[in-house]
Amino acid sequence: MTTNPLLSITNLIDFPAIKPQHVVPGMKSLIEEAQNTLNVVTQDSTPATWDDVITPLEKKTLALSRAWGAVSHLMSVCDEPELRKAYNEALPLITQFWIGLSQSNLSQKYKAIRESDEYAKLSAVRQRIIDEELVDFKLAGAFLPDNKKTQLKSVKEALAQESQKFSENLLDATNAYGLLVEDEKELAGIPADDIASFKETAEAAGQQGWRITLQIPHYLAVLQYAQNRKLRETLYHAYVTRASELDFEGKFNNNGVMRRIVELRAQEASLLGYQNYGEVSLATKMAKSPAEVIAFLRDLAQKSLPQAKEDMNEVKTFAKDKLGISDPQSWDLPYASEKLREARYSFSDQEVKQYFTLPAVFSGLFGLVQKLFDIRIVKDSAPVWHPDVQFFRIENKDGEKIAQFYMDLYARPNKRGGAWMDNDRTRNRLYGTLQTPVAYLVCNFAKPVGGKPALLTHDDVLTLFHEFGHGLHHMLSRIEEPAASGINGVEWDAVECPSQFMENFAWDWTVLESLTSHVQTGEKLPRTLYDKMLAAKNFQSAMAMVRQLEFGLFDMRLHTEFNPQKDTILGLLSDVRKEVAVTHQPDYNRFPNSFSHIFAGGYAAGYYSYKWAEVLSSDAFSLFEETGVLNPETGKKWLNEVLAVGSSRPAMESFITFRGRAPRIDALLRHSGIRPIAK
Repeated sequence: MTTNPLLSITNLIDFPAIKPQHVVPGMKSLIEEAQNTLNVVTQDSTPATWDDVITPLEKKTLALSRAWGAVSHLMSVCDEPELRKAYNEALPLITQFWIGLSQSNLSQKYKAIRESDEYAKLSAVRQRIIDEELVDFKLAGAFLPDNKKTQLKSVKEALAQESQKFSENLLDATNAYGLLVEDEKELAGIPADDIASFKETAEAAGQQGWRITLQIPHYLAVLQYAQNRKLRETLYHAYVTRASELDFEGKFNNNGVMRRIVELRAQEASLLGYQNYGEVSLATKMAKSPAEVIAFLRDLAQKSLPQAKEDMNEVKTFAKDKLGISDPQSWDLPYASEKLREARYSFSDQEVKQYFTLPAVFSGLFGLVQKLFDIRIVKDSAPVWHPDVQFFRIENKDGEKIAQFYMDLYARPNKRGGAWMDNDRTRNRLYGTLQTPVAYLVCNFAKPVGGKPALLTHDDVLTLFHEFGHGLHHMLSRIEEPAASGINGVEWDAVECPSQFMENFAWDWTVLESLTSHVQTGEKLPRTLYDKMLAAKNFQSAMAMVRQLEFGLFDMRLHTEFNPQKDTILGLLSDVRKEVAVTHQPDYNRFPNSFSHIFAGGYAAGYYSYKWAEVLSSDAFSLFEETGVLNPETGKKWLNEVLAVGSSRPAMESFITFRGRAPRIDALLRHSGIRPIAK
């Protein structure tokens, strides 16, 4: 009888050994072990102490979380029919266990520890964990009467299934599309390496010609560069109607799924005694109320809109005067913007891309963090889920292992779109010896073609730095209590700060030069080209700002004031767009149907976090600007006061300790090129 690899995870996960048939039996076994331990620690006879209650249960729940994390990760990076079937069979079991745990008498044990003499003897980190867990118990309904607990459990189970369905519909709709182009003339203007990618995709599908998918590298190549306006419109229409009633005759339609998710969240809020889901979401965040978030977003909109309107008028005028597009539409704007940028700054993304070969970017990124944080990053080996995946180890200056991470960087079918960091293992000493963190860093860059190294756009480089920032937050933690180590327990509107902070380095000349090696000549990026990039850095930045504010306002208003009985999701989005948008979208645009951040990710009533955290990250980076961007002392301070402390103290406290004062919005506006409004 073969051993179930999900039951024997001791060090690194053996991904190739995990098969769909292992999922349900493995989860049932781990849930049973965790449930048995929960039953023991919640007995009246079990003393309410950390060692008697929290430690034994944490060992079992971490084993369960890690195994389920491995399965969930595989679903994200290689979603296959048999695995999906097994995942969906196990999902209700997992959901029921966690809801049961959060509504069990465990909350009373935590309460008893909080009120006992032992609490004062616990470390400050453990005290904070107890306090934060009690808030989480409240949000889980632990202190509700039994009938409401049962209702809440049903709501949460339904939510988990609807969110999974949203993800599946979006992935299936994206993968189902493939536009075959048989005449290469129709691809005029598109860079050669992208055309080569279309060709390889067609060959892989057994077709002659060029196959264009809705994977982001393909989609952006067409929208930005294709001279063929009809081709741009065709791709745009396919992309913005994904997973809607207009896509594949509604086969993957998310309309009903979204409505059910919003209704279920409203029910959850009501059962917990909150006015709306926005309040539930903010109970564990830095922002205090939906009104505060909406005011914050509207303040940024007021400061950005005048410049965003100027940006839009400028690109429309350019499209009419220089490109002969008399009535520019949404599918024309990326193309016209790229042409305007090339005309104004005399360079293209394609020209820049030739310098950012993946090996050079790795070398520069690793060199930067090694200098700032006195660490070493070396190639390592581990069983992986796809041949493209790379594995690395982080060591301290004495050669001791601090952490390890996987990098899965290329777009492919059956892989979720976007970019993310997730943790496999958190730093802890639960088993006596130190267990070091392990992270996943996932992106969707264009694969290398023609035997050359992969080429990244500068936006890709920023994405890589962003996700690596999340990874450092997780991996450089010195906290050994899993609940407060790395990103665990960090307020959601602060968790983006270390990631956005890292992006700033990818604009510094010394760092940027170290990331480059021309794909043919090996030469570094010329300073003249960098100067043009820097001049263009904030090109249309106000338009980009209001786009993000549109998403944030739509999200918060959807979760605070939306009435399913009389409102429509598209109607609300239209209302938000009237207030802050400068781009007119066609009526068929179904953006919400693919807005996975809020319908299938962790950002429900929390999308504002990106801008909120960007205020923190820009202000934090301004200290590096003041002291020297590569100043190891400032780097050490960032490591010691922010990255290493996890959630052992409130994020605002960590920020103030690092910066010496409360955050200010000025640096964000300056870094974004938003000019002050004349009085």
